[in-house]
Amino acid sequence: MVDVSKWPLFTLLSAQELASIRQACIFGASANEAIYITHDDEVYVLGLNCSNCLGTGDSQSTIVPKKLDCLTGKKLVSLSYGSGPHVLLATEEGELYVWGHNGYSQLGNGTTNQGVSPVLVSTNLQNKRVTEVACGSHHSLALTHEGEVFAWGYNNCGQVGSGSTANQPAPRKVSNSLQNKVMVSIACGQTSSMAVADNGEVYTWGYNGNGQLGLGNNGNQLTPCRLIALQGFCVVQIASGYSHSLALTDEGLLYAWGANTYGQLGTGNKSNQLSPIQVMAEKERIVEIAACHSTHTSAAKTQSGQVFMWGQCRGQPIVLPHLTHFTSTDDVFSCFATPSVMWRMLSMEHDDFLTVAQSLKKEFDNPETSDLKFSIDGKYIHVHKAVLKIRCEHFRSMFQSHWNENMKEVIEIDQFSYPVYRSFLEFLYTDSVDLPPEDAIGLLDLATSYCENRLKKLCQHIIKRGITVENAFSLLSAAIRYDAEVTLNHPGGMACQST
Repeated sequence: MVDVSKWPLFTLLSAQELASIRQACIFGASANEAIYITHDDEVYVLGLNCSNCLGTGDSQSTIVPKKLDCLTGKKLVSLSYGSGPHVLLATEEGELYVWGHNGYSQLGNGTTNQGVSPVLVSTNLQNKRVTEVACGSHHSLALTHEGEVFAWGYNNCGQVGSGSTANQPAPRKVSNSLQNKVMVSIACGQTSSMAVADNGEVYTWGYNGNGQLGLGNNGNQLTPCRLIALQGFCVVQIASGYSHSLALTDEGLLYAWGANTYGQLGTGNKSNQLSPIQVMAEKERIVEIAACHSTHTSAAKTQSGQVFMWGQCRGQPIVLPHLTHFTSTDDVFSCFATPSVMWRMLSMEHDDFLTVAQSLKKEFDNPETSDLKFSIDGKYIHVHKAVLKIRCEHFRSMFQSHWNENMKEVIEIDQFSYPVYRSFLEFLYTDSVDLPPEDAIGLLDLATSYCENRLKKLCQHIIKRGITVENAFSLLSAAIRYDAEVTLNHPGGMACQST
């Protein structure tokens, strides 16, 4: 059980208030501000309120939790904070709320006026669903459901990725080498930015004085550059410290680069690294890494649950990963980071309390627990053979007839597109489908081939529900393209065809 009372600010709360917390984050220059969300989806804040970062509508500090009524009922999926601090918050519906310090337009509302309470940012994000946010010192990033990265705010070193050093007052899509790439994760150092593509490629831009971009030099980059040194590796998690960077591969390997004044790279010395270097190579598989732009501390968790820390730990430089007694990387930051902020929004919803269905959904495309991956259009989808055998007759027959444990753990798929096959595999984990009708036709073809009758019915429902005068022709074209027998006016015409 995660104990939020390890953070001093939460000792101000009663036992009843502590028990109500579902998500929480400690932030601020001195870890003197807190925001937490209850099981009833109510949002509360307390603390010093520097730069109006509590969003209460005034500049008053408070040791008594104050409720942010405008966020009540909003389910939060991502939260990040800057050094001002400013706060970014993304909801389950893909909305982006901002407040706090805004001296460099890091709130993205086109002004430099302080944000005294949460406001919705929509400039250049209309019809976009924000899934993740990240803050540097005074700049901001947002990742959309479509895999686009938007950036804004302070840009003195190119951290916005616009190709110039002019501050960016509103969200702007980061293009250049990210064009036509699907990004799946973002992170910020103080004045640098980093993103990972769905094929595991890493891109970095912004300030590079300590080599935190990993490009083999220390020159700033005004647009995203691919981290060539990690070519051939599939990166599944990234983390940025104040001026150092970490990356974790799908094979559980940890790489670090950038500033090393406090030993935050874990290399055994204090020399900066301009390119990624493997750390903890002699340890077992690593499943999680942690760093935060306001600290010089690093942490990692291994497959067996061991937690290591290194870097600036209570002011002391630890130059090699040190095994702790903690069970969570979050505990490292509560007890040893300076300031003792949270490196991520902490969730009280642990695996112990998840239903079977929730646990399955959580593990879909999780490289840490998977034992099989599909390769489609150069992208990987991580799955579990046991789940596929239980849920799908096609895979049950395939594995039993010509599969053995010595066979390769990668299956190449070329007859279906990545979105379609991913939706199919995700259906086996979640029993649900979320696709536009055009893609549902491709999924219907797959369901027909695999004789997945329930999936067929879902696809038929999506297609029927999604037919309009405007898209009828494109749906028919898609049906012909996928060679699916679809009668647009009568879904009953879509019969199963065994292969």
